[in-house]
Order: sequence, then structure tokens, then C-alpha cells
Amino acid sequence: MLQKKIEHPKVKSGFHPRNRHRERYDFKQLIECCPELIPFVKADAFNNESIDFFDPEAVKILNKALLKHFYNLDYWNIPSNYLCPPIPGRADYIHHIADILGGTNQGKIPTGVQVKCLDIGVGANCVYPIIGIKEYGWSFVGTDIDPVALESARKIIEMNPVLKGKIELRLQDHPKDIFRGIIQKDEHFDLTICNPPFHTSLAAAQSGTLRKLNNLKQRKITNPILNFGGQNNELWCEGGEERFVCDMIRQSKQFATSCLWFSTLISKESNLKSVYDALRNAAAIEVKTIPMGHGNKISRIVAWTFLTQEQQSEWMKRR
Repeated sequence: MLQKKIEHPKVKSGFHPRNRHRERYDFKQLIECCPELIPFVKADAFNNESIDFFDPEAVKILNKALLKHFYNLDYWNIPSNYLCPPIPGRADYIHHIADILGGTNQGKIPTGVQVKCLDIGVGANCVYPIIGIKEYGWSFVGTDIDPVALESARKIIEMNPVLKGKIELRLQDHPKDIFRGIIQKDEHFDLTICNPPFHTSLAAAQSGTLRKLNNLKQRKITNPILNFGGQNNELWCEGGEERFVCDMIRQSKQFATSCLWFSTLISKESNLKSVYDALRNAAAIEVKTIPMGHGNKISRIVAWTFLTQEQQSEWMKRR
């Protein structure tokens, strides 16, 4: 027997004001543009339409519907077991980082292909560039250490006229390097973005997934199915998020004049101390931390620049 339908707030809390996903999912609209979603939409215990967010296929088709409805994509797909990111959270990152760029431009967010963004770990899904192009018309370079992921991203670009000519993909041949071998001589980026691997090992990734499933399902789960998928290099690396970001900061110093604002997501608050220490050691001139909260998930963006206010102003004039 269904419980009484709960009336949820029309606008979800915590999202950026420009985020297209602030309102609850309108499954009728989403099904209209993506009928593949029909088998996955069912009434939950409170008689609200929803999908099973623990079903990887349901999550993937929901993403496909969102990208078609809000971002005009004709085609979107990812290989089995690759990371299928939550679109609303990814959109929040793009809007917040756009605000940082606007702060360097007298409050006006720069738009158009002349604004160049480097997506470190673009993945098979290519989601950050898709959102950045739709919302602001930026151009992107997407890097990854995985040729299969890049081939998937390449197909998404080729199958969507709205993306063609606006995203360049580059393979990072040396996994320890983040910018070297990617940023070319005399090349300049206005932004870098990154969603770093979170866990320190595959075992830690599986343990974290089980813990999340147990909490949300309120019963013991023994099979760690990743509802948002993810390959090893997408989910974990030696030292986890903390070491990856600290390495990124250290290496960014070598490209101090090649980029206006570097940035990354930080999922774990306890990693902030090490991140701030690394930024001090690298002599970052300005650092910004932007909190993001979506439901039970709290994360933040950390952004830094090696350019003075005067140099930032000159950068914007040239760009």
C-alpha cells in the first residue's frame, strides 16, 4: 500500500541560481524527449514518480534524457561500467566557476569560444564540456589517460553538431603528469576544471559504495554495484583525492602564466588542510573556496591563481 504523497519543495535547496536542475525532475517532459526512460519510471513508496537510483542503467538513461532535454544533445552514451555523473552537480561546478571568471571581469561572465577551458579527466561522458558549451559557449580541451574514455567522448562530439569544433580531446600518455604534455607552448587557458579520483584503492571505493548503499537502503548490502559506474582510474588513485590534488597544485606552478584560474572539486573536507598547505607552498596569490551542497552530499570547489589583480585585469583585456 502506497503512503500518502509527499509534497516536495518546487526548488531544491543548495543549487546555483542558474542551474537548470534546481526544480524536481519532470518525468513527463523527460519521457517526451526520451521514451527510453519509460520502463524505468515508477511510483515510489510515497507515490512520487522516480527511478531506482541504484540501477546503473536507469541512471544512465535519466542522464541521456536530461542531456537531450536541457542541452539539446542528439546522442549520448557511455561504455559499460564507465562513470555516469550526476548532471545537476556537474552543472553547479560550471556555474560557480563561471562566477569566478566573472569576478575577474568586473562582474560580467565572459562567454563565447574565445573562453578556453581545460577539463582534466574529461571521461567517457564529456559532461563538463557539454554543459559549458550550452550555458556559456566556451571552448574546451578535454584530457584523459584512458583511450577508451576518449573514444567515447569523441563519438559524443561527432554525433552532436552543437559540440563539433568546440572540444579538442588529448590523451595524457604519462599518468603522473597533469599539465605537462597537454598545455602546449604559448597556449593559454582561462580555466581548468577537475573531478579528481576520490578513493585511495579499489577496496576503499567498494567499501565506500557499500556504506552508502547500506545507509540509503536501510539494510545490509553485500554486492557493491556502483550506481554511477566508474573505471579504476575514475574512482581511485594512489593517495586518493588528497595526493592527486596536491600533485596538481604543485604542477600548476610550472604553468602559472598559462592559466588564469586553476580549479578542482574537493569531496572530502578533511583534505582541505593539505590542499591549503600545498597552495601556500606553491605561492598561489589568490585562493577561493566555494561550498556546494546537494541533498546529503556536501563538497566544494577550490580555485587558485598565480596572477596578481593587475595581471588578471590585463589577461581579461587580452582575451
